[in-house]
Amino acid sequence: MSTLDIERKHYRTFDEIKKIDEKGREFWTARALSRILGYSEYRHFLPVVEKAKEAAENSQQVITDHFEDFLDMVQIGSGAHRKLKNIRLSRYACYLIVQNADPGKPVVANGQTYFAIQTRRQELKDDEQFQKLKEDEKRLFLRNELKEHNKHLVKAAQDAGVKTSLDFAIFQNHGYRGLYGGMDSRAIHKHKGLKKSQKILDSMGSTELAANLFRATQTEEKLKRDRIKGKRKANETHFEVGKKVRETIEELGGTMPEDLPTPKEDLKTLERRVKSKEKRRRIEESIEN
Repeated sequence: MSTLDIERKHYRTFDEIKKIDEKGREFWTARALSRILGYSEYRHFLPVVEKAKEAAENSQQVITDHFEDFLDMVQIGSGAHRKLKNIRLSRYACYLIVQNADPGKPVVANGQTYFAIQTRRQELKDDEQFQKLKEDEKRLFLRNELKEHNKHLVKAAQDAGVKTSLDFAIFQNHGYRGLYGGMDSRAIHKHKGLKKSQKILDSMGSTELAANLFRATQTEEKLKRDRIKGKRKANETHFEVGKKVRETIEELGGTMPEDLPTPKEDLKTLERRVKSKEKRRRIEESIEN
């Protein structure tokens, strides 16, 4: 079985153990998740849950919104059932758990990608203000988000040993190659048919920008979480994260980033138009007043 086949199997497995309550809300149970993540005994899994709770508390989350204790009828030997303590987990709780589980297990690494992507997709879906934005407004919002997160990515890469501008250009291209099926920034630029003065990030639609934003945030987290050291390891990490994002897009039936349409107007032109429109509006308001 290939690596991609294993990852697809894991993604399906995480979906298969998902439950839906009477109000249509999805959840997972700690005992089911512990088995999927390869913990032979539930008691060995509980310290991971506690670390996840601490992470949620540090993020100022209400613990009971994501971790709910309950008694569950669990099958034991000989087909008998017994009530045992269990925990109802939100998607966010699962995300924190896999972030704190043993990263050496392939299923854990794939779980980190699965829950992180699903969480980010739901965050954007649930954000009413974001959903009300028009495509151009979404592009501006996501591009600004990406600019901000790229600053954090630069810092994490520097801490790992990526020091010079050339080092960072090479590091960035590893992320692009993973996400774009082997294409670096120059190849993407050519593929999009952009002018020399145009930047690829300014010539992406909201879906493509969201994929790159996820690539950046998850690479930053992995560099820091795994305490990556050395340019080579940092480059490999960026490539692997980009590759996993690409494989997840494929698993979900999405369009590959390089095949997404290129907007007619790049963001620099769009920003100038928006600012000009806003300036005219203010002038008109001042005249009316």
